[in-house]
Amino acid sequence: MSANTDSHQPAFTSSFESFGMNSSGSLSSLGAELAYVQDSSGCYLYFSWQQADSVGLQQERIVGQSLEQTFGPLDPTPYLRRVQRILESLVPERCHCVFRYGQKLFGFELAISPILPATGSATSVLVIGRHLEEIDNEVVADVYSELATTAMGSLGSVSSKKLLSQIARNIRRTLDLNTIWQQTVESLGQALGVSHCIICSYRPEDLHLQVVAEYRQMAVRSMLGQSIDIMHEPGYCQALETLAPVAIEKTENPQFQQSILLLATVDRDKPNGLICLQHCERSLQPQTHSNSMLHPIPRLRQWTTEEIELVRDLADQIGTAIAHATLYKQLEEARQQAEEASRLKSEFLANTSHELRTPLNGMLGFLKLVLEGMADDPEEQEEFIQEAYRSGLHLLNIINDILDIAKIEAGKMDLELGQVRLNELFSDLEDFTRTQAEQKNLSLQIQLPPTADEIIVLGNYQRLLQVMLNLVGNAIKFTHEGGVTISADITRKKTIFQNQVLPGMVKVRVADTGIGVSLDKQDKLFQSFSQVDGSRTRQYGGTGLGLTISQKLVEAMGGTVNFYSMGEGLGSTVTFTVPLYQEPLMVLGLGDGE
Repeated sequence: MSANTDSHQPAFTSSFESFGMNSSGSLSSLGAELAYVQDSSGCYLYFSWQQADSVGLQQERIVGQSLEQTFGPLDPTPYLRRVQRILESLVPERCHCVFRYGQKLFGFELAISPILPATGSATSVLVIGRHLEEIDNEVVADVYSELATTAMGSLGSVSSKKLLSQIARNIRRTLDLNTIWQQTVESLGQALGVSHCIICSYRPEDLHLQVVAEYRQMAVRSMLGQSIDIMHEPGYCQALETLAPVAIEKTENPQFQQSILLLATVDRDKPNGLICLQHCERSLQPQTHSNSMLHPIPRLRQWTTEEIELVRDLADQIGTAIAHATLYKQLEEARQQAEEASRLKSEFLANTSHELRTPLNGMLGFLKLVLEGMADDPEEQEEFIQEAYRSGLHLLNIINDILDIAKIEAGKMDLELGQVRLNELFSDLEDFTRTQAEQKNLSLQIQLPPTADEIIVLGNYQRLLQVMLNLVGNAIKFTHEGGVTISADITRKKTIFQNQVLPGMVKVRVADTGIGVSLDKQDKLFQSFSQVDGSRTRQYGGTGLGLTISQKLVEAMGGTVNFYSMGEGLGSTVTFTVPLYQEPLMVLGLGDGE
């Protein structure tokens, strides 16, 4: 027997017949653990395996039998397709295959070569194999899956249409995005027999793809949940820009090579996702001249026209399904938000009606006592009138809050901005709140940054005072011991507001030692008509609109509001920023002896 060493088309010639029909033992002279000859139907013509006796396999009884009847591949169909392809192309191939005999499985690395007769076409192949004893069961399963995927071959037009119709029908049955994504990768992965199939979500404003579903063989590393930077992946970027299939071959590592097919899912000529099909080829042994016949360089999978068209047609339908499911999800979220807003407004109205009635009843009650002459002396009568007046002011504040939030939500809150002196603002704030703090035996500290001149901000004086009264009032209300500290810091960083360049921002901080807010409830603080705790609202009073109104007013003046609390019982801090109108001259502290 002689073997061609032509790297382009190595094959065994008809001189193989010199072994003789009954000389299967001569095959062992090839130095391979496993060696056999088969025809195109899988019938064994010659067979030799060094470990046959140890597993109870009688080699002489295998000749003449088909691989379905005796020792043979776990799944004969893809194996026979490969054999047929080799006989037609006359090009040897290397593959991994799992054989079964009885209840046992054996992993092999095979080199399959066509036997070239003197005349006519090739009808049989010579197979030389190495037993993969060193690999574990997981890799054996992966070897089997690779054989099945490599032998998949091209899809016929009839089966392609049937498969496309079946996959599309399954996807159209649901409007759940996760189900659509998972059904897509599983259907494509199984139909095309790939090692790995992923689908990524995509938004035009994003530079990253998010892997949202995957199908993979056991030994393939999972990519689920990972983020892919398309700027570092030219193939991904090309597929999204051209909306055409992109095939990539990664051959940098000779022992692990990949054939990749990328295609964008499209709706109305705009991409909304990306499908990535990966077929992997592994070599378990480094390439050397001595083992080149047993371990030839892997043949990367070539994506056929039928396969590409199947994926292209399916990608269009998946893109439409993703768009419909996304729209349905958005509508469902909008419906839930509307229901939640309606519930919050109902709860707010119930609480507000109580808040309105309480000061109104107090005011009417005290005035009735005065009108009926129930006061014992002029001093008590004046006290009744003062209580009625305070109740009236409280009622007016509640009504103002409701009107303010109504204007804000209607977009009719117009603010006239001008120069506001921060020390004047803090002075008026102290006049309004110090008595309230002293009544609860709380300290009230006000700290301004050291400057040689006045700190002037850009804003609306009345609205800034309203914001600070809201924040300090809340701090005093929810603090039982300790105190409240109001401070300000200057940030020198130029900012643009209403087409005006300003020198920086002033950050006002209101910190208290009060009851605090748990971390899981802090996101509700700035929601309209929402209170962190309904029972707390009943205990302390109020409509729960103070922080929401403050946030909207500060944002209208070019600033931001933030809330910080480490949890219940740990106090809280609210900060807000307001643009600095002119940069003040700061006074630097001097050390001793300077």
